[in-house]
Amino acid sequence: MDMERFFVVTNDGKDKDGQVTRRVKELLEGRGKSCILCRKDEQKNIIPESVPEEMDCAVVIGGDGSLIEVARLLKRKIPLLGINMGTLGYLAEVEVERLAEAFDQILGGHYMTEDRMMLEGDFHDGSGDVALNDIVLSRKGALRIIHFNLYVNGALLNSYEADGIILSTPTGSTAYNLSAGGPIVEPTAELIVVTPICSHALNTSSIVLSAEDEIRIEIGEGRHGRPEEVCISFDGTNTRELKTGQTVIIRRSKVSTTLMKLSGASFLERLGRKMKGN
Repeated sequence: MDMERFFVVTNDGKDKDGQVTRRVKELLEGRGKSCILCRKDEQKNIIPESVPEEMDCAVVIGGDGSLIEVARLLKRKIPLLGINMGTLGYLAEVEVERLAEAFDQILGGHYMTEDRMMLEGDFHDGSGDVALNDIVLSRKGALRIIHFNLYVNGALLNSYEADGIILSTPTGSTAYNLSAGGPIVEPTAELIVVTPICSHALNTSSIVLSAEDEIRIEIGEGRHGRPEEVCISFDGTNTRELKTGQTVIIRRSKVSTTLMKLSGASFLERLGRKMKGN
């Protein structure tokens, strides 16, 4: 497709003086393209109403976290291009010193796209949200274990006593899931990884489910019938609380994230570099 309209979102903490943002705008407008810079409020949050309806590509200047934020905001099939200003990540594709070369490549049509599945979580009150990496349930307040009942397609699969539980996409498998001992998954795969956090049972491994499975997590009672309070977050943000007896239903989202790929480096090559520490 022809790339004419670009929407640019900047992590102001990474591009403090705006130098990279200005360079991106100059490069695009110098090639006759439309470039709209994202507007933010005083708390540096993206103003949703300022996001244009029509765009061909969203350019995210920052790191993997910034790109995830934009993916959750857009919730539509717009190719995302990450300009990496953080450490070596998995999502941000382009290094700052390669900006001109990258845009020449894009405008010449020499790029690929990858679709990444997302998860959605729905609550009893009809509200919900989506995540590109993970949906995490964790204890609130005091250091005590939480009781969860995990249902898959209506049938009880397991009951957990743990500090929390992670529902991860393949993209999120290298995030909190990995830290909690879960498996690394090739990011374009389509499945859901369930990983307990610090389970209080022996041999409690991750469970890999189909992307088509519906998961319901019910918050159980604490010890001696004490009511529990649990926090649930989407990609580490938008945290809300659940109490004993309440549930969240997690399934594959109808929307997905499209990432623009310019280099030939595979996920496994990037993983190998990170495992070697460079």
